[in-house]
Amino acid sequence: MNIAKAKRLKRSFFNRPTLQVAEALLGKVVVFNGQYGIITETEAYFGDDPASHAAKGETPRTKLMFGEAGHAYVYLIYGMYYCLNFVTEKKGFPAAVLIRGVQLLDKTNVHLNGPGKLCRYFGITKEQNGVDIIESKDLYVLDIKKTCKFSVSPRIGIKVGLDKHWRFLAIES
Repeated sequence: MNIAKAKRLKRSFFNRPTLQVAEALLGKVVVFNGQYGIITETEAYFGDDPASHAAKGETPRTKLMFGEAGHAYVYLIYGMYYCLNFVTEKKGFPAAVLIRGVQLLDKTNVHLNGPGKLCRYFGITKEQNGVDIIESKDLYVLDIKKTCKFSVSPRIGIKVGLDKHWRFLAIES
């Protein structure tokens, strides 16, 4: 795998229907401060989905989800774990994809299976909330032309919206 030749994803990649983006992110490489991980698991949240932070409208917390595609939406859960999301779709329509898992591209080759583990390892915090991942030198996504077979299932860790099979998990590459 040649990271040096990989191209950064453009805003048009994220400015599409959220379910398409959630699926297409599998096999892409998230980069933060020189650390790399192949995205292996995502979840989609958008519109009036009861599990979405934006289901009740725009608030100071959810304002980013209503904004321009291609920005990081980072929030704290359980008072201790950060979660990394990428805003999708057109401005004014609340949508984002949660990055749930990555396979590290370092000597450990560890699989980080959980958004809290991912953020803790990478050092992603509230400081990255709102970062433009298209323009940032520190947080962005690369296309390494990796295609993945995947499975879909209900999302994890929610109590509502369980009828939505909007979790995408790479099973083979």
